Amino acid sequence: MNYEAVIFDLDGTLLDSLADLAASGNRVLQLLGLPSHPLESYRYFVGKGVAVLVERMLPPEERSPAAMGRAVELFKEDYGAHWDVVTAPYPGIEAMLETLVELGVGLSILSNKPDAFVQRCVSKLLPGYRFYPRYGHRQGVARKPDPVGAIEIIEQLQLPREKVLYVGDSGVDMATARGAGLASVGVLWGFREAAELKAAGASYLIGDPAELITIVQGS
Repeated sequence: MNYEAVIFDLDGTLLDSLADLAASGNRVLQLLGLPSHPLESYRYFVGKGVAVLVERMLPPEERSPAAMGRAVELFKEDYGAHWDVVTAPYPGIEAMLETLVELGVGLSILSNKPDAFVQRCVSKLLPGYRFYPRYGHRQGVARKPDPVGAIEIIEQLQLPREKVLYVGDSGVDMATARGAGLASVGVLWGFREAAELKAAGASYLIGDPAELITIVQGS
């Protein structure tokens, strides 16, 4: 096989979480008396953590440190209560993961979502798979596109970098892979378009989860 382990992004790659993220964001904006955004706008708000999501959804004049801090806390509270209303694995994800497990390929997760949310999401929505390690954003560890989290995973896997593949749906993910010295797969069912993934240096682009198996096997 070409690759012995795969590091996955979570939101927009394994889980279709956009609707729940957008709903929480818009409820916070409504509570603050601010205009909401269409679902599609949230595709470009997410990807760099909660603080950046909140900054992007707030009007520029409402981005003072105090306003940002309050909005972040409101978002965390609302999303913590409503994160799993419609969020689910994308079609074909579970079949793809099952095939990787059968092939003996290691599965890992690296997300900019807060680590506690990553653990909750995976435990509830992908309970049949052992992702080791699986990390969200942790205090003291830089968020993607800083490659430090990916490098940490590679070290824990004890594999050469040429045997580890990184899979994500955004330019942030492709930059993370590049910084860590990994080949990258950009998925076209997620939050961003092919042009962004190509510009960020994706090694491969796929439109169906089953295509990942071919890349991993090198066939």
